[in-house]
Amino acid sequence: MLSAMILAAGRGQRLAPVTDKTPKPLLDVGGKALIDHHLDALRAAGITHVVVNVAHLGDHIIEHLHEARPDSMEVLISQEPEGALETGGGILQAVNKIKTDPFLVLNGDVITDLDLSTLPTGIADLAHLVLVPNPDHHPAGDFFLDQDRVRPPDGSKDQSPLTYSGIGVFQKALFSKCRPGRFPLGPLLHDAAREDRLSGQIYRGRWIDVGTPERLERARLEIRLP
Repeated sequence: MLSAMILAAGRGQRLAPVTDKTPKPLLDVGGKALIDHHLDALRAAGITHVVVNVAHLGDHIIEHLHEARPDSMEVLISQEPEGALETGGGILQAVNKIKTDPFLVLNGDVITDLDLSTLPTGIADLAHLVLVPNPDHHPAGDFFLDQDRVRPPDGSKDQSPLTYSGIGVFQKALFSKCRPGRFPLGPLLHDAAREDRLSGQIYRGRWIDVGTPERLERARLEIRLP
């Protein structure tokens, strides 16, 4: 069974002033904090070991996890400096706390009904990405899918780009050449795609990047619907 990491260190600047006092992972969606939706999905998939990175208002998240963590789940904290380490740097700092290789990574600011138990628990590539149809705020996408191979777009009109969902299964080897510090995940994934070392799948169910007030309200509306 995979271990998991929830990326929860970002400030959520586009959601300010709400996130000035409430960290984005603790924003309420459907009567439940964003991070609790992830914990519930992980528990449903049988995942019992989770690492959460924190920075902005991290004490609030730690306190919440102490109270809300399912009894069957071990949750470890990776504390980052003020300003956080971005996605790549955050994962690299936490990688030694993660028990399994490969491991699951979830962006803390997405809402989805993807069944996490359907993701592969063993991969031959450096990573396996969940891709989604391009949302309105990201029409150009990130990659395209050639059967199960994730490729970088090359501008061909025959391609149908897709967006990385913020959900993936990663080998620790993806970060083997990285130095500690602040850096994004995206360039590592694009390098792996160019080397044909990424697999992937498309998910067409519910997926919302809760990054702006408008998308937060959309998520709250959809979660309320029967």
